[in-house]
Amino acid sequence: MLYALSILLANITLNKFIQLPVFGLLSVGTIFFAAVFTLRDRIHRAGGVPAVLIAIALALAVNTVAALLLGTPLRFVGASFLAILVGELADTGVYQRLIHRSWWTRVLASNAVSVPLDSVLFTLLAFYGDMSSREISEIIFADILAKYAIAALFAFRVRRSHLQAA
Repeated sequence: MLYALSILLANITLNKFIQLPVFGLLSVGTIFFAAVFTLRDRIHRAGGVPAVLIAIALALAVNTVAALLLGTPLRFVGASFLAILVGELADTGVYQRLIHRSWWTRVLASNAVSVPLDSVLFTLLAFYGDMSSREISEIIFADILAKYAIAALFAFRVRRSHLQAA
């Protein structure tokens, strides 16, 4: 449920931005979405591919319904749906191929594929034609940077708590 909630909060705040000091336009939604990558990896670890596919389907359904009820523009709903579907399935595929490697290797490799894929796909579908090329570049740059940083911190905390529990 935390997985779907993170995506919902990201979608609600996707068109609110924070200007970074040097270069970058960070979507507030990215702050919430960054946790999704590690949460999905934990779902994968606990229940395997079937659990991940159920989580992705649930998140897509909940977020599509919520977006329609909140009057989110259809362009954002479609961009979010496709970016989540493509990014999450790519991440799951990479994670699964590395299932016999260390947890860190699986997380870092799957995020290395899914983070830029999700960021580029969503930003282009949601904002192309409404924003300048520079603004789109700033959004993609800031989103990738923030997602990597937040996902790494989240993964570090998860890994640390798992080691302490063992």
